[in-house]
Amino acid sequence: MGVTRKPLTPELNEALHEGLAIPAHPLALTAGRKLDERRQRALTRYYLASGAGGIAVAVHSTQFEIRNPEIGLLEPVLRLAAEEAERAGLDRPFLKVAGICGGMEQAVLEAQLAASLGYEAGLLSMGGLQHWSEEELLERTRRVAEVIPVFGFYLQPSVGGRILSFDFWRKFAEIEGVIAIKMAPFNRYQSLDVVRAVMESSRCGEIALYTGNDDNIVTDLLTTYRFIVNGEPVEKKIVGGLLGHWAVWTSKAVQLLSEIKKIRNDASLAASWLTLGAEVTDSNAALFDPAHNFHGCIPGIHEALRRQGLLEGLWCLNPEEQLSPGQLEEISRVSRDYPHLVDNDFVAAHLEEWLR
Repeated sequence: MGVTRKPLTPELNEALHEGLAIPAHPLALTAGRKLDERRQRALTRYYLASGAGGIAVAVHSTQFEIRNPEIGLLEPVLRLAAEEAERAGLDRPFLKVAGICGGMEQAVLEAQLAASLGYEAGLLSMGGLQHWSEEELLERTRRVAEVIPVFGFYLQPSVGGRILSFDFWRKFAEIEGVIAIKMAPFNRYQSLDVVRAVMESSRCGEIALYTGNDDNIVTDLLTTYRFIVNGEPVEKKIVGGLLGHWAVWTSKAVQLLSEIKKIRNDASLAASWLTLGAEVTDSNAALFDPAHNFHGCIPGIHEALRRQGLLEGLWCLNPEEQLSPGQLEEISRVSRDYPHLVDNDFVAAHLEEWLR
């Protein structure tokens, strides 16, 4: 399956750099832990109707086990989402991002599959490659970037990522075909490494920065980053988000990003936005379960979607992935305390249509 990288259209590239809300797509399963195609399609329809600027499929929220040969769901879930995006006939840019994992051969094969199904970019995970050198990771990126535009991914160590050096990200940013980087180390120092590395690279203007820091979403999106490069001040923003958090209450997330884009160039930032940022972080803590080292993060997403009727249950491919003690009560608390972050009415008005 020989595939050569197809660059983004000018319209899609402009939208990427302006900032998109990209939810990380969950996996809908039946009680027998088989793919629930009806609800899988309904989730994609929900994201499209919410005004999301794209979707990320076959990523952590979709459960990495879909790649196991005995499960064999990688191609079906990628195909279903691509079909629904095509069927929607949108008159606006929409970025389909496929998660890409594994060693050199697996990553290239997954990139080829994604490109063949019409995905415009690949979110390249470094997870599970702790024994690889940084140069080996860079060569893997170059190989994947020959096939599909690359969305880099700095993943926090607590869920399988690793700490990477400033020098790594500086070299990463120079790779032709890298179009964006999602920062999700959940660490201010490591996030700044990526921002500064991109700003010091020759491709600074070609790479869009996206937040995956669920603990700092609003502040990431509001901040203008400024560094001295070659003796001159350079500024850059984190323009959008690719987030598991945005897989729930998505229409509100789209509204949030839209409002931030309107005001983030205003120097007189209202304190109320920082308060809202804390509320979003509190909500994320209930969904993603940092109190138990993120053990319940996927079931937490499922529970919010189950309450709205988009999913039938909390089932994961791994039966051990369940809500943590007290997590159910925490999700109830944030849903009650922050109704302005929840889109129950929007989902209720369209659920029957999406489930057809």
